[in-house]
Amino acid sequence: MVPILNDKELKKSFKPIVAENPDDYYPTKTLRKNGFQRYKCSCGVNFWSAVPAEFCGEPGCNEGFQVVENNPTENKLSFIGVWEKIVEILEPRGYKPLKRYPVVARWNPTTEFTMASIAAFQPYVISGGVMAPSKKLIIPQFCLRFSDVENVGITGSHCTGFVMIGQHQFVNEEEWDQEQAFQDIFDFLVDGVGLPKSEFKIHEDAWAGGGNYGSCLEFFSRGVELFNQVYMMFEQTPNGPLPLKIKVLDMGMGQERVAWFSQGTPTIYDAIFPLVLERLRKLVHVEADYKLFNRFSQYSAFLNDDEVDDMKAAWGLVSEKMGIPAEELRSKILPMTALYSIAEHSRALLFAISDGKLPSNVGGGYNLRVIFRRAMGFIDQFNWPIDMGEVCAWHAEELFDIFPEVSGHLKEVKRVLDVEKEKFYATKEEAGKIVKRLIKKSEITVEKLLELYDSNGINPEIIQAAAKKLGKKVDVPDDFYKRVMELHEKSVQIHATHKIINIDVENLPPTIRLYYDDYRQNENSAIVLHIQALEHEFDDDESEGVESVEKITKKRPAWAVVLDQSVAYATSGGQLHDNGTIDGIPFMDVIAVGKVIIHMMIEEPSFKEGDTVQLVIDPERRNLLTFHHSATHVVNAAARDILGNHINQAGAKKTLTKAHLDITHFESISEEDLHKIEKRANEIVDQGIKSNHRFMDRTAAEQKYGMSLYQGGAVPGKNLRVVEIPGIDVEACGGTHVNNTAEIGRIKIIKSQKIQDGIVRLTYTAGKATEKLLFEYDRILSSLAKILDTSTPYVVSRTKELIDNWKILRKAKSNGIIPEEAMILSKDQPHTGDSLEILSKLLNSSIEDLESRIQKFLRGWEEMKAKIHQIAEIVGKENISALLEQAEKNSGYKFVTAFYPNMDNKILTIVGKKVLKADGNVDNNSAVVLFLMGTNDSGFNFISMRSEKLSQINLSKITKEFLLEKGKGGGKPGATQGFISRKDLSFDELKKQFFDELNA
Repeated sequence: MVPILNDKELKKSFKPIVAENPDDYYPTKTLRKNGFQRYKCSCGVNFWSAVPAEFCGEPGCNEGFQVVENNPTENKLSFIGVWEKIVEILEPRGYKPLKRYPVVARWNPTTEFTMASIAAFQPYVISGGVMAPSKKLIIPQFCLRFSDVENVGITGSHCTGFVMIGQHQFVNEEEWDQEQAFQDIFDFLVDGVGLPKSEFKIHEDAWAGGGNYGSCLEFFSRGVELFNQVYMMFEQTPNGPLPLKIKVLDMGMGQERVAWFSQGTPTIYDAIFPLVLERLRKLVHVEADYKLFNRFSQYSAFLNDDEVDDMKAAWGLVSEKMGIPAEELRSKILPMTALYSIAEHSRALLFAISDGKLPSNVGGGYNLRVIFRRAMGFIDQFNWPIDMGEVCAWHAEELFDIFPEVSGHLKEVKRVLDVEKEKFYATKEEAGKIVKRLIKKSEITVEKLLELYDSNGINPEIIQAAAKKLGKKVDVPDDFYKRVMELHEKSVQIHATHKIINIDVENLPPTIRLYYDDYRQNENSAIVLHIQALEHEFDDDESEGVESVEKITKKRPAWAVVLDQSVAYATSGGQLHDNGTIDGIPFMDVIAVGKVIIHMMIEEPSFKEGDTVQLVIDPERRNLLTFHHSATHVVNAAARDILGNHINQAGAKKTLTKAHLDITHFESISEEDLHKIEKRANEIVDQGIKSNHRFMDRTAAEQKYGMSLYQGGAVPGKNLRVVEIPGIDVEACGGTHVNNTAEIGRIKIIKSQKIQDGIVRLTYTAGKATEKLLFEYDRILSSLAKILDTSTPYVVSRTKELIDNWKILRKAKSNGIIPEEAMILSKDQPHTGDSLEILSKLLNSSIEDLESRIQKFLRGWEEMKAKIHQIAEIVGKENISALLEQAEKNSGYKFVTAFYPNMDNKILTIVGKKVLKADGNVDNNSAVVLFLMGTNDSGFNFISMRSEKLSQINLSKITKEFLLEKGKGGGKPGATQGFISRKDLSFDELKKQFFDELNA
């Protein structure tokens, strides 16, 4: 057995092998035929050159880039011209030009973004499981990579979004011609670009990925790597290397890089979007100092963040070579590099958003937000009047001849970026307050900068500016954004829960799935292939529709039964399983293990392996799940119609009572748009559109329908089951579906909620579930009318009146004044709209909880009415007079006491003030000391007060002595309050103790 290595280890182990045997792994015959000889650089690289050479030509061995001065290319190719030239040369040689794949890799379960041209064909074409669109092809694949964010703008050669032109072959051993594949790309470089053979060198290398590996050639000229050509030949196995069944040519060429090199511009950006840069420079009045940048571009490679440990020292090195002080150089260069960064990041965002990915705080969306905010940071720093949505429109205009599709999404792109801009400035406003607080406490460390960005979205430049205003300096590391991205790992979407069961299906044939044909097929005969007793966790029936909490499971003995064919659906794609019987014995779970369907029975089968049995599923359960699944496709299409083409499925679940669909959207959905989506969904239902369900070759399906097929996520296999509602929606889906949209029945959207940044969940019902829901809604509305003593048309106005009155009474509790208008419910005004939806929003409650919520308000209102009547009586003139009349007469003052259960100190204080005022009005010579007490659930509360004439009495001191070991409280000499936690004492005892302290 041979140990399995990771890709890095595999490449390292294979590289010495190819270096020792170049004729076995490289097209050396063609290299020599073209006049190239093999050399070895002092850096250790083996390379080929048409002229004697000592150095390999990498930037480190070439003193940076030498593109501008005496550019060696004969043909000056524009960005689009590079693609046109390679098509001109390679199409006649049998290479089929393809349109690009989306940058959002929905078809690929291993990655979120398309990061290379070969990724368009991973993993299924590469593995040989699926035929490629053509055995030989070329493709201008727009890619996204975020590992070089800091380098964008600075080095003049890095991009987060770029086009990798792929020269690919997917052929068998007999068709594989490595020598010709090399000659094809060699001719493009020499004849198409017009680069003399003496001007480039070809490095030997190795490449590994996904357990496959092979040799690789890299083409360098004047420090610039133009492209590489990988020859995928072997598969790593425990038994050693095996030749791949399908030989893969993977040539990845940076379209931007070749355009830049052929034009000899100071930076890659000047070559690839000159129109955009021209408009930006006019807008911000920044003149490009080409003379300075031409010199700078020779050394900008030394500022590559990936290869520099000390960026300050690197800037020092560049400034030394240019003879300009580092700070002066930075001040002149950085505005230009900032403009390049804004232009580059805008282009990357244009493609990402056009292809369905939104900036957010999770997953790949986080990377998009990082580059957007980096660009906005530059706009803010230099106070430039740049609108990134407008910059995207300029890019779309400049790219129309090669990528016309992005022009069709500009309205949505601008809207998304406008929302992001609002979030950015809201964050910036908050940043000033946060930084001010932090700086007062301590220095802001790099760790704190990362935390502030990750948790609050605050750019380090904003923090620097805010700190500077406060006279503090904050240092931001040059690799800040790289560190930010390392904090976030790819967020994995979960579309269904798969249970793990201990059963061996390796020797069992795939189960024939009969539900694909017609969801109405409820039974079938089958042969029993396998029976196995085991312990199994069954979901509790009552928890099947639960979304917000974990399901309730019950572990019990079970029997796993495998049949040769079955109409029973196994839980997958967010759709619950069928239930039913096999020869009358119930099964309560269905699980897919590989290509085998397992029926989990709750009783020991009476049949045995080899018997023919009859399987019957619960038709009502099947219909409910089917209607909800088909409704999911319809709602997704309706949402896309109403909200825009950025809408994609991010998750879904279909249960017996309802379904939900998670869609990609950049803000909460308004009530108006929600109604429009529901209306559009029901229009699709009412049209009675016949659905098509068929299996198609994967490549043929992708070419016909595009990658939006993968709404439910990546689907493995050579063949896809395609569910199409013609003109409305088409998806690769293995679920049960109606044959005509009219069968779905009415769709009712219950609610929408933002479940995370960039994802909104729509919850809805369909068919009989909607009928049942609406029946329940009618019952709830009637019940509410009864609770509120009104008729159903007036429930909303009566509820609003109840809430308003409740609020008025809550305020009135503090003064004892009875607001007569709030003591009755009498409003009966009709309203427009759905009563329950209005009330749900008004009370921030689910419709199901409205009865209990309104009953709670009603009880609270009634209790407050009673309380206010009680308070009004206590603070009334009669009670105040009675308190004074009943007061104990002492030498020099009256001692007024009273006990009011369930009364707080606020009301007791009102009583006390009225007593003092009333006593003063009756007799100018009299004086009063009060001790008033109430209660709450924990004990006694009290106040004490005295007339101003009794200044010799210090109630603060008396209260302190009185409360020893009883409770807590205090106040001023003339008035105090407190709380006594001892429930074993009585009011009479406490009154006596206070009186004793008063007279001590």
